[in-house]
Amino acid sequence: MSPQLNTTEFLVVKEEVELVKPSKATPSEVLSLSTLDNEANLECFSKAIYVYKAQHDHTNGVDPAEMIKQAVSDALVYYYPLAGRLKRLDHDGRLQLTCDATGVPYLVATANCRLSSLNYLDDIDFEMAKNLVFPSPTSDCPFVLQVTRFSCGGFTIGFGISHMVSDGFGAAQIFKALAELSKGKELSVKPVWERERLVGTPIKESLKLSMCHPATSPYMPSSDIVDEIFYLKSDTMKRLKDEIISGGSPSNVTTFEILAAFVWKARLRALELNHDGKTCLYFATGLRKLIDPPLPEGYYGNAFLTSAVELTGRELEDKSLSEIVNMIKEKKKDVLDNNYIRKSIDICETKLANRDNPKIKATGALMALTDWRNLGLVSDEFGSGWNVENVTSLPWDCFGSVDLCTFLPAPKSDPSLKGGVGILVSLPRLAMPRFKQEIDSLN
Repeated sequence: MSPQLNTTEFLVVKEEVELVKPSKATPSEVLSLSTLDNEANLECFSKAIYVYKAQHDHTNGVDPAEMIKQAVSDALVYYYPLAGRLKRLDHDGRLQLTCDATGVPYLVATANCRLSSLNYLDDIDFEMAKNLVFPSPTSDCPFVLQVTRFSCGGFTIGFGISHMVSDGFGAAQIFKALAELSKGKELSVKPVWERERLVGTPIKESLKLSMCHPATSPYMPSSDIVDEIFYLKSDTMKRLKDEIISGGSPSNVTTFEILAAFVWKARLRALELNHDGKTCLYFATGLRKLIDPPLPEGYYGNAFLTSAVELTGRELEDKSLSEIVNMIKEKKKDVLDNNYIRKSIDICETKLANRDNPKIKATGALMALTDWRNLGLVSDEFGSGWNVENVTSLPWDCFGSVDLCTFLPAPKSDPSLKGGVGILVSLPRLAMPRFKQEIDSLN
Protein backbone atom coordinates (compact mmCIF):
# COMPACT_ATOMS: atom_id res chain seq x y z
CA MET A 1 0.00 0.00 0.00
CA SER A 2 1.54 3.30 -1.08
CA PRO A 3 1.94 6.11 1.46
CA GLN A 4 -0.78 8.72 1.43
CA LEU A 5 -0.22 12.37 0.62
CA ASN A 6 -0.38 14.61 3.64
CA THR A 7 -2.78 17.50 4.01
CA THR A 8 -0.29 20.14 2.86
CA GLU A 9 0.54 18.23 -0.36
CA PHE A 10 -3.08 17.55 -1.33
CA LEU A 11 -4.64 20.27 -3.47
CA VAL A 12 -8.13 20.41 -4.99
CA VAL A 13 -8.99 23.24 -7.38
CA LYS A 14 -12.74 23.89 -7.62
CA GLU A 15 -14.59 25.51 -10.50
CA GLU A 16 -17.64 27.74 -10.20
CA VAL A 17 -20.80 26.14 -8.85
CA GLU A 18 -23.35 25.41 -11.56
CA LEU A 19 -27.07 24.79 -11.10
CA VAL A 20 -28.06 21.68 -13.07
CA LYS A 21 -31.70 21.80 -14.15
CA PRO A 22 -33.99 19.03 -15.45
CA SER A 23 -33.38 18.21 -19.12
CA LYS A 24 -37.14 18.42 -19.80
CA ALA A 25 -40.03 20.43 -18.39
CA THR A 26 -41.17 19.25 -14.96
CA PRO A 27 -44.24 19.96 -12.79
CA SER A 28 -44.33 23.21 -10.85
CA GLU A 29 -45.91 22.48 -7.48
CA VAL A 30 -45.48 22.61 -3.71
CA LEU A 31 -45.14 19.23 -2.00
CA SER A 32 -45.69 18.28 1.63
CA LEU A 33 -43.46 15.80 3.39
CA SER A 34 -44.30 12.90 5.66
CA THR A 35 -44.45 12.84 9.44
CA LEU A 36 -41.17 10.92 9.48
CA ASP A 37 -39.47 13.38 7.10
CA ASN A 38 -40.35 16.21 9.49
CA GLU A 39 -38.30 14.78 12.38
CA ALA A 40 -35.98 17.60 13.52
CA ASN A 41 -33.03 15.27 14.04
CA LEU A 42 -33.04 14.52 10.30
CA GLU A 43 -32.26 18.16 9.53
CA CYS A 44 -28.79 17.26 8.30
CA PHE A 45 -26.93 16.27 5.15
CA SER A 46 -25.79 12.74 4.44
CA LYS A 47 -22.54 12.74 2.45
CA ALA A 48 -20.72 9.89 0.77
CA ILE A 49 -17.77 9.70 -1.62
CA TYR A 50 -17.73 7.11 -4.41
CA VAL A 51 -14.31 6.28 -5.86
CA TYR A 52 -13.89 5.27 -9.53
CA LYS A 53 -10.64 3.94 -10.99
CA ALA A 54 -9.56 5.01 -14.47
CA GLN A 55 -10.53 2.57 -17.23
CA HIS A 56 -8.65 3.93 -20.22
CA ASP A 57 -9.58 1.08 -22.56
CA HIS A 58 -13.32 1.65 -22.28
CA THR A 59 -14.09 5.32 -21.70
CA ASN A 60 -13.14 6.72 -25.15
CA GLY A 61 -11.99 10.04 -23.75
CA VAL A 62 -15.35 10.83 -22.12
CA ASP A 63 -15.15 13.54 -19.45
CA PRO A 64 -16.74 12.00 -16.34
CA ALA A 65 -17.83 15.41 -15.04
CA GLU A 66 -19.82 16.14 -18.20
CA MET A 67 -21.22 12.61 -18.32
CA ILE A 68 -22.44 12.81 -14.73
CA LYS A 69 -23.84 16.32 -15.17
CA GLN A 70 -25.97 15.07 -18.05
CA ALA A 71 -27.08 12.08 -15.97
CA VAL A 72 -28.12 14.44 -13.15
CA SER A 73 -30.09 16.61 -15.59
CA ASP A 74 -31.86 13.55 -17.00
CA ALA A 75 -32.52 12.12 -13.52
CA LEU A 76 -34.18 15.37 -12.43
CA VAL A 77 -36.93 14.77 -14.96
CA TYR A 78 -37.99 11.86 -12.72
CA TYR A 79 -36.69 13.20 -9.40
CA TYR A 80 -37.78 16.79 -10.04
CA PRO A 81 -38.36 17.59 -6.33
CA LEU A 82 -34.57 17.39 -5.87
CA ALA A 83 -34.20 20.45 -8.14
CA GLY A 84 -36.51 22.45 -5.85
CA ARG A 85 -36.03 24.07 -2.46
CA LEU A 86 -37.01 23.06 1.08
CA LYS A 87 -38.54 25.31 3.70
CA ARG A 88 -39.72 24.78 7.26
CA LEU A 89 -42.83 26.88 7.78
CA ASP A 90 -42.93 29.33 10.67
CA HIS A 91 -46.56 28.85 11.65
CA ASP A 92 -46.48 25.07 12.18
CA GLY A 93 -42.83 24.03 11.89
CA ARG A 94 -43.53 21.62 9.02
CA LEU A 95 -41.52 21.13 5.87
CA GLN A 96 -42.63 21.89 2.36
CA LEU A 97 -40.74 21.50 -0.90
CA THR A 98 -41.24 24.01 -3.71
CA CYS A 99 -40.70 22.28 -7.05
CA ASP A 100 -39.59 25.11 -9.35
CA ALA A 101 -36.60 23.57 -11.20
CA THR A 102 -34.17 25.95 -9.50
CA GLY A 103 -31.55 23.27 -10.01
CA VAL A 104 -29.05 21.06 -8.19
CA PRO A 105 -25.80 22.76 -7.10
CA TYR A 106 -23.06 20.96 -9.06
CA LEU A 107 -19.35 21.43 -8.58
CA VAL A 108 -16.46 20.18 -10.72
CA ALA A 109 -12.98 20.00 -9.21
CA THR A 110 -9.50 18.75 -10.10
CA ALA A 111 -7.08 17.09 -7.66
CA ASN A 112 -3.31 17.29 -8.02
CA CYS A 113 -2.64 13.58 -7.53
CA ARG A 114 -3.51 10.04 -8.51
CA LEU A 115 -6.17 8.12 -6.61
CA SER A 116 -3.55 5.50 -5.76
CA SER A 117 -1.61 8.13 -3.78
CA LEU A 118 -4.68 8.38 -1.52
CA ASN A 119 -5.06 4.58 -1.36
CA TYR A 120 -8.42 5.03 -3.10
CA LEU A 121 -9.60 6.83 0.06
CA ASP A 122 -8.98 3.88 2.38
CA ASP A 123 -8.37 5.46 5.80
CA ILE A 124 -8.23 8.94 4.31
CA ASP A 125 -8.05 11.84 6.73
CA PHE A 126 -11.57 13.26 6.94
CA GLU A 127 -10.30 16.83 6.72
CA MET A 128 -8.78 15.91 3.34
CA ALA A 129 -11.92 14.04 2.30
CA LYS A 130 -14.06 17.14 2.89
CA ASN A 131 -12.39 18.64 -0.20
CA LEU A 132 -14.12 15.96 -2.29
CA VAL A 133 -17.70 16.81 -1.32
CA PHE A 134 -19.79 19.90 -1.90
CA PRO A 135 -19.25 22.46 0.89
CA SER A 136 -22.05 22.47 3.45
CA PRO A 137 -25.05 23.75 1.51
CA THR A 138 -27.83 25.86 2.88
CA SER A 139 -30.59 23.80 4.46
CA ASP A 140 -32.99 24.56 1.62
CA CYS A 141 -31.07 22.46 -0.97
CA PRO A 142 -32.25 18.84 -1.03
CA PHE A 143 -29.39 17.54 -3.20
CA VAL A 144 -25.81 18.53 -4.10
CA LEU A 145 -23.03 16.86 -6.09
CA GLN A 146 -19.29 17.30 -6.65
CA VAL A 147 -17.18 15.43 -9.21
CA THR A 148 -13.41 15.54 -8.69
CA ARG A 149 -11.07 14.44 -11.47
CA PHE A 150 -7.69 12.89 -10.61
CA SER A 151 -4.52 12.89 -12.71
CA CYS A 152 -4.75 9.12 -13.25
CA GLY A 153 -8.05 9.49 -15.12
CA GLY A 154 -10.12 8.27 -12.19
CA PHE A 155 -12.61 10.40 -10.32
CA THR A 156 -14.73 10.66 -7.20
CA ILE A 157 -18.39 11.56 -6.81
CA GLY A 158 -19.22 13.49 -3.67
CA PHE A 159 -22.92 12.73 -3.14
CA GLY A 160 -24.87 14.86 -0.67
CA ILE A 161 -28.56 14.58 0.11
CA SER A 162 -30.81 16.07 2.76
CA HIS A 163 -31.97 13.45 5.22
CA MET A 164 -35.28 15.33 5.37
CA VAL A 165 -36.00 14.22 1.80
CA SER A 166 -34.53 10.73 1.67
CA ASP A 167 -33.25 7.91 3.85
CA GLY A 168 -30.35 5.60 2.99
CA PHE A 169 -32.39 3.30 0.76
CA GLY A 170 -33.83 6.28 -1.07
CA ALA A 171 -30.37 7.79 -1.55
CA ALA A 172 -29.09 4.50 -2.96
CA GLN A 173 -32.07 4.43 -5.35
CA ILE A 174 -31.26 7.96 -6.56
CA PHE A 175 -27.60 7.12 -7.06
CA LYS A 176 -28.51 3.97 -8.99
CA ALA A 177 -30.72 6.10 -11.25
CA LEU A 178 -27.76 8.37 -12.02
CA ALA A 179 -25.62 5.35 -12.88
CA GLU A 180 -28.28 3.83 -15.16
CA LEU A 181 -28.91 7.08 -17.02
CA SER A 182 -25.16 7.63 -17.50
CA LYS A 183 -25.15 4.36 -19.47
CA GLY A 184 -28.16 5.33 -21.58
CA LYS A 185 -30.44 2.85 -19.81
CA GLU A 186 -34.03 3.25 -18.66
CA LEU A 187 -34.62 3.51 -14.93
CA SER A 188 -35.12 0.09 -13.37
CA VAL A 189 -37.15 1.74 -10.57
CA LYS A 190 -39.30 4.83 -11.14
CA PRO A 191 -39.47 7.22 -8.17
CA VAL A 192 -42.65 7.56 -6.11
CA TRP A 193 -43.37 10.58 -3.86
CA GLU A 194 -46.60 9.64 -1.97
CA ARG A 195 -45.39 11.08 1.35
CA GLU A 196 -49.00 11.12 2.56
CA ARG A 197 -48.65 7.35 3.09
CA LEU A 198 -46.57 8.06 6.21
CA VAL A 199 -48.52 10.94 7.74
CA GLY A 200 -49.88 10.16 11.19
CA THR A 201 -52.94 11.31 13.14
CA PRO A 202 -52.39 13.22 16.42
CA ILE A 203 -53.43 11.29 19.52
CA LYS A 204 -54.69 12.64 22.85
CA GLU A 205 -52.98 10.32 25.31
CA SER A 206 -50.01 11.73 27.20
CA LEU A 207 -46.58 10.90 25.86
CA LYS A 208 -44.13 9.36 28.31
CA LEU A 209 -40.74 10.95 28.71
CA SER A 210 -37.67 8.89 27.93
CA MET A 211 -34.05 9.12 29.03
CA CYS A 212 -34.59 10.65 32.45
CA HIS A 213 -31.25 11.12 34.24
CA PRO A 214 -29.00 10.51 31.20
CA ALA A 215 -25.45 9.35 31.83
CA THR A 216 -22.71 11.96 31.64
CA SER A 217 -19.13 11.82 30.38
CA PRO A 218 -16.11 13.75 31.69
CA TYR A 219 -15.15 14.28 28.03
CA MET A 220 -18.43 15.96 27.05
CA PRO A 221 -19.22 18.53 25.89
CA SER A 222 -16.17 18.93 23.66
CA SER A 223 -15.31 20.85 20.51
CA ASP A 224 -12.31 18.59 19.84
CA ILE A 225 -14.08 15.73 18.07
CA VAL A 226 -12.20 13.19 15.94
CA ASP A 227 -13.67 10.79 13.39
CA GLU A 228 -12.26 7.40 12.57
CA ILE A 229 -13.22 4.26 10.65
CA PHE A 230 -12.26 0.92 12.18
CA TYR A 231 -12.36 -2.25 10.07
CA LEU A 232 -13.15 -5.72 11.38
CA LYS A 233 -12.24 -8.73 9.26
CA SER A 234 -14.68 -11.54 8.58
CA ASP A 235 -12.79 -14.03 10.78
CA THR A 236 -12.94 -11.55 13.68
CA MET A 237 -16.69 -11.24 13.21
CA LYS A 238 -17.03 -15.03 13.15
CA ARG A 239 -15.13 -15.41 16.43
CA LEU A 240 -17.28 -12.73 18.05
CA LYS A 241 -20.46 -14.38 16.76
CA ASP A 242 -19.38 -17.78 18.10
CA GLU A 243 -18.66 -16.22 21.49
CA ILE A 244 -22.07 -14.56 21.62
CA ILE A 245 -23.92 -17.72 20.57
CA SER A 246 -22.07 -19.75 23.19
CA GLY A 247 -23.15 -17.13 25.74
CA GLY A 248 -26.83 -17.80 25.09
CA SER A 249 -27.87 -15.92 21.95
CA PRO A 250 -29.74 -17.80 19.20
CA SER A 251 -27.80 -19.03 16.17
CA ASN A 252 -29.63 -16.58 13.87
CA VAL A 253 -28.02 -13.57 15.54
CA THR A 254 -27.16 -10.95 12.91
CA THR A 255 -23.96 -9.02 12.28
CA PHE A 256 -25.84 -5.81 13.03
CA GLU A 257 -26.98 -7.07 16.44
CA ILE A 258 -23.47 -8.25 17.31
CA LEU A 259 -21.83 -4.98 16.29
CA ALA A 260 -24.51 -2.87 17.98
CA ALA A 261 -23.96 -4.62 21.31
CA PHE A 262 -20.17 -4.51 21.09
CA VAL A 263 -19.91 -0.86 19.98
CA TRP A 264 -22.46 0.32 22.55
CA LYS A 265 -20.45 -1.23 25.39
CA ALA A 266 -17.09 -0.10 23.93
CA ARG A 267 -18.39 3.44 23.66
CA LEU A 268 -19.62 3.41 27.27
CA ARG A 269 -16.08 2.58 28.38
CA ALA A 270 -14.40 5.05 26.03
CA LEU A 271 -16.59 7.94 27.20
CA GLU A 272 -16.42 6.78 30.84
CA LEU A 273 -20.16 7.32 31.19
CA ASN A 274 -21.26 7.36 34.81
CA HIS A 275 -22.86 4.08 35.85
CA ASP A 276 -25.89 5.56 37.62
CA GLY A 277 -27.13 7.48 34.58
CA LYS A 278 -29.11 6.09 31.65
CA THR A 279 -27.65 5.31 28.24
CA CYS A 280 -29.76 4.54 25.20
CA LEU A 281 -29.12 2.65 21.96
CA TYR A 282 -31.16 3.91 18.99
CA PHE A 283 -31.36 1.92 15.78
CA ALA A 284 -33.51 2.17 12.69
CA THR A 285 -35.75 -0.51 11.20
CA GLY A 286 -36.99 -0.09 7.64
CA LEU A 287 -40.76 -0.02 7.08
CA ARG A 288 -41.04 -0.39 3.32
CA LYS A 289 -42.23 -3.99 3.39
CA LEU A 290 -43.36 -4.19 7.03
CA ILE A 291 -46.11 -1.59 6.95
CA ASP A 292 -49.56 -2.70 5.75
CA PRO A 293 -50.10 -1.99 2.92
CA PRO A 294 -46.40 -1.99 1.91
CA LEU A 295 -44.91 1.16 0.45
CA PRO A 296 -44.64 1.18 -3.34
CA GLU A 297 -41.34 0.32 -4.96
CA GLY A 298 -39.62 3.58 -5.74
CA TYR A 299 -40.61 5.37 -2.53
CA TYR A 300 -37.51 7.34 -1.59
CA GLY A 301 -38.58 9.25 1.52
CA ASN A 302 -37.73 8.36 5.09
CA ALA A 303 -39.31 5.01 5.81
CA PHE A 304 -37.96 3.77 9.10
CA LEU A 305 -38.77 3.80 12.80
CA THR A 306 -36.21 4.25 15.53
CA SER A 307 -36.24 1.63 18.26
CA ALA A 308 -34.57 2.20 21.61
CA VAL A 309 -32.94 -0.05 24.20
CA GLU A 310 -32.27 1.77 27.48
CA LEU A 311 -29.97 0.70 30.31
CA THR A 312 -28.08 2.34 33.13
CA GLY A 313 -24.35 2.54 32.63
CA ARG A 314 -23.89 -0.13 35.29
CA GLU A 315 -26.36 -2.49 33.61
CA LEU A 316 -24.64 -2.04 30.26
CA GLU A 317 -21.23 -2.71 31.81
CA ASP A 318 -22.38 -5.77 33.77
CA LYS A 319 -24.47 -7.48 31.10
CA SER A 320 -22.77 -9.90 28.72
CA LEU A 321 -22.73 -9.21 24.99
CA SER A 322 -25.14 -12.13 24.58
CA GLU A 323 -27.66 -10.52 26.95
CA ILE A 324 -27.41 -7.18 25.15
CA VAL A 325 -27.81 -8.86 21.75
CA ASN A 326 -30.94 -10.63 23.00
CA MET A 327 -32.42 -7.30 24.17
CA ILE A 328 -31.76 -5.75 20.75
CA LYS A 329 -33.26 -8.75 18.97
CA GLU A 330 -36.36 -8.62 21.16
CA LYS A 331 -36.82 -4.88 20.57
CA LYS A 332 -36.67 -5.37 16.80
CA LYS A 333 -39.81 -7.52 17.00
CA ASP A 334 -41.95 -4.47 17.90
CA VAL A 335 -41.78 -3.14 14.35
CA LEU A 336 -43.24 -6.37 12.97
CA ASP A 337 -46.63 -5.25 14.36
CA ASN A 338 -48.53 -2.90 12.01
CA ASN A 339 -50.45 -1.38 14.93
CA TYR A 340 -47.15 -0.51 16.60
CA ILE A 341 -45.89 1.10 13.38
CA ARG A 342 -49.03 3.20 12.95
CA LYS A 343 -49.11 4.28 16.60
CA SER A 344 -45.42 5.25 16.45
CA ILE A 345 -46.08 7.47 13.44
CA ASP A 346 -49.10 8.96 15.25
CA ILE A 347 -46.89 9.77 18.25
CA CYS A 348 -44.41 11.53 15.95
CA GLU A 349 -47.29 13.48 14.40
CA THR A 350 -48.55 14.43 17.87
CA LYS A 351 -45.15 15.89 18.72
CA LEU A 352 -45.19 17.87 15.49
CA ALA A 353 -48.69 19.18 16.22
CA ASN A 354 -47.57 20.22 19.72
CA ARG A 355 -44.41 21.83 18.31
CA ASP A 356 -42.48 19.35 20.47
CA ASN A 357 -39.86 18.42 17.88
CA PRO A 358 -36.47 19.40 19.35
CA LYS A 359 -33.10 18.38 17.99
CA ILE A 360 -31.25 16.04 20.34
CA LYS A 361 -28.21 17.63 21.94
CA ALA A 362 -25.16 15.36 21.84
CA THR A 363 -24.09 14.32 25.34
CA GLY A 364 -22.71 10.83 24.75
CA ALA A 365 -25.58 9.14 26.60
CA LEU A 366 -27.31 8.29 23.33
CA MET A 367 -25.84 6.11 20.59
CA ALA A 368 -27.70 6.12 17.27
CA LEU A 369 -26.77 3.47 14.71
CA THR A 370 -27.17 3.61 10.95
CA ASP A 371 -26.23 0.74 8.66
CA TRP A 372 -24.98 1.39 5.13
CA ARG A 373 -23.71 -2.12 4.42
CA ASN A 374 -26.68 -3.39 2.43
CA LEU A 375 -27.67 -0.34 0.40
CA GLY A 376 -25.98 -1.49 -2.82
CA LEU A 377 -23.39 1.27 -2.52
CA VAL A 378 -20.52 -0.67 -4.10
CA SER A 379 -22.24 -2.03 -7.22
CA ASP A 380 -22.96 1.00 -9.41
CA GLU A 381 -21.00 1.42 -12.65
CA PHE A 382 -20.97 4.76 -14.43
CA GLY A 383 -20.85 5.18 -18.18
CA SER A 384 -18.87 2.57 -20.05
CA GLY A 385 -16.24 1.01 -17.85
CA TRP A 386 -16.04 3.00 -14.62
CA ASN A 387 -16.57 0.63 -11.70
CA VAL A 388 -16.80 1.79 -8.12
CA GLU A 389 -13.67 0.92 -6.17
CA ASN A 390 -14.60 2.23 -2.75
CA VAL A 391 -17.33 4.13 -0.92
CA THR A 392 -16.79 6.11 2.24
CA SER A 393 -19.23 8.04 4.40
CA LEU A 394 -18.35 11.36 5.95
CA PRO A 395 -19.40 12.12 9.52
CA TRP A 396 -22.70 13.99 9.62
CA ASP A 397 -24.49 15.89 12.33
CA CYS A 398 -27.54 13.72 12.80
CA PHE A 399 -28.48 13.07 16.45
CA GLY A 400 -25.29 15.05 17.15
CA SER A 401 -22.15 13.72 15.48
CA VAL A 402 -20.76 12.16 18.68
CA ASP A 403 -23.96 10.19 19.14
CA LEU A 404 -24.00 8.68 15.63
CA CYS A 405 -22.21 5.50 14.55
CA THR A 406 -22.30 4.18 10.98
CA PHE A 407 -21.63 0.64 9.76
CA LEU A 408 -20.01 0.61 6.31
CA PRO A 409 -19.15 -1.98 3.67
CA ALA A 410 -15.47 -2.93 3.61
CA PRO A 411 -13.49 -1.45 0.69
CA LYS A 412 -12.86 -3.70 -2.31
CA SER A 413 -9.30 -2.39 -2.62
CA ASP A 414 -8.15 -4.47 0.39
CA PRO A 415 -8.75 -8.21 -0.27
CA SER A 416 -8.03 -9.05 3.37
CA LEU A 417 -11.20 -7.19 4.37
CA LYS A 418 -13.52 -9.18 2.11
CA GLY A 419 -16.66 -9.98 4.10
CA GLY A 420 -15.64 -7.53 6.81
CA VAL A 421 -17.25 -4.34 8.04
CA GLY A 422 -16.26 -0.74 8.72
CA ILE A 423 -17.33 1.18 11.84
CA LEU A 424 -17.35 4.98 11.60
CA VAL A 425 -17.33 6.64 15.01
CA SER A 426 -16.94 10.22 16.19
CA LEU A 427 -15.65 10.80 19.71
CA PRO A 428 -13.83 13.41 21.78
CA ARG A 429 -10.11 13.12 21.03
CA LEU A 430 -9.32 12.06 24.60
CA ALA A 431 -11.87 9.21 24.45
CA MET A 432 -10.83 7.73 21.09
CA PRO A 433 -7.72 5.80 22.34
CA ARG A 434 -9.85 3.75 24.75
CA PHE A 435 -12.34 2.95 21.99
CA LYS A 436 -9.43 1.81 19.81
CA GLN A 437 -8.29 -0.46 22.66
CA GLU A 438 -11.72 -2.09 22.71
CA ILE A 439 -11.54 -2.70 18.94
CA ASP A 440 -7.98 -4.05 19.21
CA SER A 441 -9.11 -6.48 21.91
CA LEU A 442 -11.10 -8.34 19.26
CA ASN A 443 -7.95 -9.06 17.29
